[in-house]
Amino acid sequence: MEFGICLLSVIPVRAEPLDLSEMVTQLLFGELVVINERKKNWLHIRVVYDNYEGWTDEKQIQILDEKEFNRLNNEIPRYTLDLVEIVQDNSNNGLIPVLIGSTIRNIDNEHFCIGSTDYSYNGQLTSPERQIKINFLLENAMLFLHSPYLWGGKTPFGIDCSGYTQTVYKISGVKLLRDASQQATQGETVSLLDEAGPGDLLFFDNEEGEIVHVGILLENQKIIHASGKVRIDLIDHQGVYNNELKKYTHNLRLIKKII
Repeated sequence: MEFGICLLSVIPVRAEPLDLSEMVTQLLFGELVVINERKKNWLHIRVVYDNYEGWTDEKQIQILDEKEFNRLNNEIPRYTLDLVEIVQDNSNNGLIPVLIGSTIRNIDNEHFCIGSTDYSYNGQLTSPERQIKINFLLENAMLFLHSPYLWGGKTPFGIDCSGYTQTVYKISGVKLLRDASQQATQGETVSLLDEAGPGDLLFFDNEEGEIVHVGILLENQKIIHASGKVRIDLIDHQGVYNNELKKYTHNLRLIKKII
């Protein structure tokens, strides 16, 4: 078995081992992976954080030996809170832009090591001791407002609906799975919208009854979600009402309380 880590800003993970294949998710700096298979210049990986699988270009993954993988995997991860910051590679003075939700481990006096390489970072990080609070989650949700929609995306430069909810919850101290249909299996079901509270997840289905969309409930009958862009819309028992289009765009199916 082989192991690896993302040491770039962002790496596409694809459905098939082809550059033209659909992007199903992304890796951010510091994310660990288990390598399941090699096929020509491609690696079939499993993301350690959420067990999501897909294909990455082998040139974009830094291979780790098992000892270093276990050391990193056993460290308590901290996540970056700035939309964009810089990690400096002190071995060659290289600068790596890192995006919100990237992973930093075992940082001490703004320095951390991966393998034999020393890095420095002085941006904002989550605190392992911080209590999970709804207000903090809602503040984090607003950071992505106006980020463009991108299928498979997890960054403020392009994000999909479940990548958005996963990342917001991640930097707020709660682990969600990757896809909306997977996230719908987590937490406690809330029967009525009137009984739901800010921070709860709202799930929406298609005509076949499949969960295909998710957003975060705000106060005053509003929802923040990634649809074209990360936006705020009205929500009622029927679904999402887009005031610009003057119509309902998503059919409410399920409400889950995660925190």
